[in-house]
This record gives sequence, structure tokens and C-alpha cells, in this order.
Amino acid sequence: MEHFINPKVKQIEISGIRRFFNMVSHYEDVISLTIGQPDFPTPLQVKEAGIQAIRDNQTSYTHNAGMLPLRKAIQQHVKQSYGLHYEAEEEIIVTIGASQALDITLRTIIQPGDEVLLPGPVYPGYEPLIRLAGGTPVFIDTSQDGFKLTGEMIKENITPKTKAVILPYPSNPTGVSLTEEELRGIADVIKEHQLFLLADEIYSELVYDRPHTSIASFPDVRDQVIVINGVSKSHSMTGWRIGYLLAPSWLSRHLLKVHQYNVSCATSISQHAALEALTNGKKDAESMRDAYKERRAFVVRRLKEMNIPFAEPNGAFYVFLNFPLNGKTTFERAVQLVEEAGVALVPGDAFSEYGKGYMRLSYAYSMDTLEKGLQRLQDFISKGD
Repeated sequence: MEHFINPKVKQIEISGIRRFFNMVSHYEDVISLTIGQPDFPTPLQVKEAGIQAIRDNQTSYTHNAGMLPLRKAIQQHVKQSYGLHYEAEEEIIVTIGASQALDITLRTIIQPGDEVLLPGPVYPGYEPLIRLAGGTPVFIDTSQDGFKLTGEMIKENITPKTKAVILPYPSNPTGVSLTEEELRGIADVIKEHQLFLLADEIYSELVYDRPHTSIASFPDVRDQVIVINGVSKSHSMTGWRIGYLLAPSWLSRHLLKVHQYNVSCATSISQHAALEALTNGKKDAESMRDAYKERRAFVVRRLKEMNIPFAEPNGAFYVFLNFPLNGKTTFERAVQLVEEAGVALVPGDAFSEYGKGYMRLSYAYSMDTLEKGLQRLQDFISKGD
């Protein structure tokens, strides 16, 4: 019966991040610096809000777009944090994590044959969603430009089939972010060519050297931008599965149709927890960010001591290492690290072919774990294998 399966589904693969994580989990005494999972527990008051919602029998369907109080909290949050202005009633949709927001957006705007531009290396979750929507992903090599997608790069890759651009900054896997001036250059191209832009800003609360700027803050392209965000990374709520998208009202009403028939609504209990996170829990996000900033400084210092080149990270909780392959493939080198050094990093080609020769290190781990893992990495490098 397998020949009846949708060919698009048969052609996509499980994420290379997860494949590698699952493989190394069978090894003993391995320090894994692979997964982008905050190591903090969900803040206590946020958990209590979820528990109270259960006690109060808040376990039924909500509005398809999400509880209005939560949408109003999102409205205030993005206004205060990023200067964005979206109407809670018509321009905000609460989703099952940022992943579902991406899925319904692509299924709303993409038609068979459309091309979607995205930077490479990049989080591997975009390509399958583009293909399932009938589109074609077009990767743009950013490895020679500090892993920053530019307006000029976009312009050079536009064809008559180009429908949208994905802008995922701060970046997974590189930790790189974009300045306001760099975003302005992208906005000018998007406006000129009338393209949609999906701004995946799930790491927007985790920036360290300057405030995050959203491309949706440029009024002349607001009508073309869909902002995707959530509480997974900012409040260590990955399992609660609450994301949200921001889009102009003319587009939101179409996005809501796809969302409605996909999931009806986000989980009511998780929505109550997210409401607490975005109102009374803003300090929690700040304390986690401060801890990540300290870890980033430690990791950066140790990598410089080892003379390992890397992209300078100013957001998220990743460092992308330019790792000597010594005649091996990136995957083989990552396996060698596990077997001989007892430390696991994600092979860079899990993030497209433009990640070959790199490794992603996640510092969403305790300082003790990072110290041990980086010492093992240094011992391995010192051997010259």
C-alpha cells in the first residue's frame, strides 16, 4: 500500500538534527550539545497558571484565533518590545508553536511551482513545509558573507516564480542576527518585487549586543510581512506548544481559515499559561537571557583559545563552528567526535549543503555541562586527529 502515499511526503526526511541526536543517544558517557532545548524549567507562575486553568475547567475550545486576552497580551508585548502595531481582533493568530504558524502560512500563500528563497545554512524545518505546500525551496549561500542574507542576494535569486522569502533571524544554526540597516536593504527589495516575507523571529527575546529589530517595523513593507514568534524559547515552554503569527488583516482572515481546519485552536490550557508568561512573566525571559549571555561569553572565549573559527553569535543559543574535516565528511567527523571525544555537536550539513564543514554547538546547557564538553573538544583538537 505504500505506493499510495503522497509522493511529496515520501520525498521528505526526518530532520538531520533529530537523526543525529537519536543516533548519539545510544552512546554512553557522551556530552551532547546538540538540541536547542532550554535547560530551564518553565517558570513556576506560568506552570501554576496552566494548573489553575485545569482546575477552573478551562478545557474547552477557544476562539479559533486564540483567547482574546492572550491576543491582547501579544499585541502589547510586540508593541512594547519591537514597536509593532497589530490589532488583537484581526491581525494576531495563536498557533500550535511556531512550526504550525509556518505551515499554515506557507499553505496559504504558496501555489504549485512557486519558489521560496531562504538562506543557507538554515533550520531544516522550512524545506519540507515548502515542498508539502507545492513550492520549491531555493537556498542562497550565505557562508561567505557572515551567514547574513542581504537584499542584494535576494535580488540576484529572484525569478518570475519567486513568491516569498524566509527571514529567520536571529539564526538557527549560526546565532547571527541582522542590523536595522541590513533589514532596510532587504525591505527595499521585498517592496520593489512585491514578495511575501516570512520573518521567523522565535529567538527575538534572546539577543545580546543590541535590541532586536523586526522587519515588520518598516511601514512600507508591513503589508507583505508575516511575523512568526512564540514563547517556546523565551520562556522555556517548548512542550506547551504556543506560537503566534502577526499579519495584516486582509491576509490574516485567509490564514485563519487554514488554521481553523488544521487544528481548530491552540490548546486552551497552554494559552492560559502563555498569557501569564507574556504579562507577569516578562522578568523570567530576561533572567534566562542573562544566563545565556554568560554562557555565550564562556563558549566564545574557549573556542578562541582553541583557535576554532566560528560565526560571531549575537542571538539565539548556538555557535556555528568551522571544523577541520581532515578528509572526512561532516557527518563522519561528527561521529568521530562522539566516539573518540565523547562530545556531540550537530553536523552542519543538517542545515543544507551550505553547512558542510561546520558543526552547530548549542549552549542551552548548564555551565558545568559546557565546561566538560568544551574540555573534551579541546582534548580532541589537541591530538590533531
